[in-house]
Amino acid sequence: MAAVGIKDVARLAGVSVGTVSNVLNRPDRVSADTVARVRAAIDELGFVRNDAARQLRVGHSSTVGLVVLDVGNPFFAELARGAEDAADAVGHSVILGNSDENVAREAAYLDLFEEQRVRGVLISPIGDVTSRLQKLREHGTRAVLVDRSGEGTGVSSVSVDDVAGGYLAVQHLLSLGRRRIAYLGAQFEIRQVTDRLEGARRAVAEVPGAALEVVTAEGLTVVHGRAAGQQLVRRPASERPDAVFAANDLLAVGLLQALVMTGDVRVPADIALVGYDDIDFASAAVVPLTSVRQPARLLGETAIGILLDEAADPELAARDVVFTPELVVRASTVDG
Repeated sequence: MAAVGIKDVARLAGVSVGTVSNVLNRPDRVSADTVARVRAAIDELGFVRNDAARQLRVGHSSTVGLVVLDVGNPFFAELARGAEDAADAVGHSVILGNSDENVAREAAYLDLFEEQRVRGVLISPIGDVTSRLQKLREHGTRAVLVDRSGEGTGVSSVSVDDVAGGYLAVQHLLSLGRRRIAYLGAQFEIRQVTDRLEGARRAVAEVPGAALEVVTAEGLTVVHGRAAGQQLVRRPASERPDAVFAANDLLAVGLLQALVMTGDVRVPADIALVGYDDIDFASAAVVPLTSVRQPARLLGETAIGILLDEAADPELAARDVVFTPELVVRASTVDG
């Protein structure tokens, strides 16, 4: 059976091919009765628009590619939701790719999005992807870094000041009299992880007698946080930190589970704990988690706005939007 085309729809609806095109792309220019008649014909014939062909005609699609580090992390899920809502409001859609913190997988998604001639790409990268994004730009595909500063790269970005966030977290712990601070992190090739550590180091350097230990987990998930917590619990009490700042909330939640399950370590009396991102799980934890809040949804919304502005006007200069993090204090650091 031959594929149904736009001419078939026009013939059945009794309108021109141009009118069918307007109904598909600019329905506001067509009367309500005509729109209804054309859509009825589309339904009856089972017509499916060939979007690939349309992309060839106009030079781009109405889709945006988004690559995140870990789609299982609620922070990135919320970021993606913000991007999707902002794109939908202007007639675009978002295709989500999960790099799973894998460089090869990240590169494959960028290749795929370029082949699909997407309107643009948003990416929370693993390492330095500046040269790759510049090549995309040379080929007509704009890109915006998300949750990563692009200052000095010529690529626009939307990020949070993670150095300031790390400083806030550890300054809070130090203000409570904690002096043996541990930073629990993993995947140190990820810029956000190292920036948060840098902020922690700056805070500790300001307080005489304070020390910072870096504890390396196998990954950035709840499971990895729990494993790291089990290792801390096995230490003699005198060799444990009296406070831990975790690189994200998933690590912090896993660590909290390990500490609470032993029954021997009290949070926050023995070990105070701060996470990062302020995902929903933070406030709902068995001991509500103090965390550094990032405006995840706003990051996604802002990135879409910048991307579509640049796609419409390639002469626009790169922009770097940096949001300020906020410390949200809960029972994992302040008892009662």
